[in-house]
Amino acid sequence: MSMRAPTAELPIRLDNVSIVVGGLAILDRITLTLAEGPPSVLIGPNGSGKTTLLRVAIGLLAPSRGRITWGGREGVPPMRRAIVFQRPVMLRRSAAGNLAYALRAAAIPRREHEARTRELLALVGLEHLGERPARRLSGGEQQRLALARALARDPAVLFLDEPTANLDPAATKAIEDMIQAVSRRGIKVVMSTHDLGEARRVAGEVVMLHRGHVVEAGPASSFFASPQTAEARTFLAGDLLV
Repeated sequence: MSMRAPTAELPIRLDNVSIVVGGLAILDRITLTLAEGPPSVLIGPNGSGKTTLLRVAIGLLAPSRGRITWGGREGVPPMRRAIVFQRPVMLRRSAAGNLAYALRAAAIPRREHEARTRELLALVGLEHLGERPARRLSGGEQQRLALARALARDPAVLFLDEPTANLDPAATKAIEDMIQAVSRRGIKVVMSTHDLGEARRVAGEVVMLHRGHVVEAGPASSFFASPQTAEARTFLAGDLLV
């Protein structure tokens, strides 16, 4: 299975992007570049705009103002981008059946379905559960299956919206290990998390949002060692941002 990001999708550039709903700016004049490399992790308090930024970056939401490009092009259909939401919906079929559906939706030739289904199940550690109804899987197993469905598209960029929310430590570690494995295969991962420990473990780059603004962005090592803004220092200290 091809698992290497084509440069045509990257970098993703947001230039002065705003999302305005009912007169309220959910994102406010965001300028940001998401380039090839290790995972970019969005952090910030609830309501800061993390999920909205993911939806804009994949192309599900059009900016109210500003411009977004993928590999230097505007209006590119999200054929090589995939997203996993915080609460993925499982189809009423087996785990393998969920993957077969995803492969059909991605226009993968039918003759490849069986082999690719086996490969995807193995990649996320569910090879022994292919025939189990997806809705009977545990929360962590469902999230791994959702990752496999996203990877069925052979994406260049994988967006993850708080992928370990409400999972126990073992399930969280399994998801984080898969994120690292996917990143090593050359797929750009852009994810949001509410968990600063997870951001420290996974991120190569941190983007911190507050009230719809990017308040700080840069390498994870320097962000956690010496945050440059008062908002970042407050957030890392565990205090409330208002």
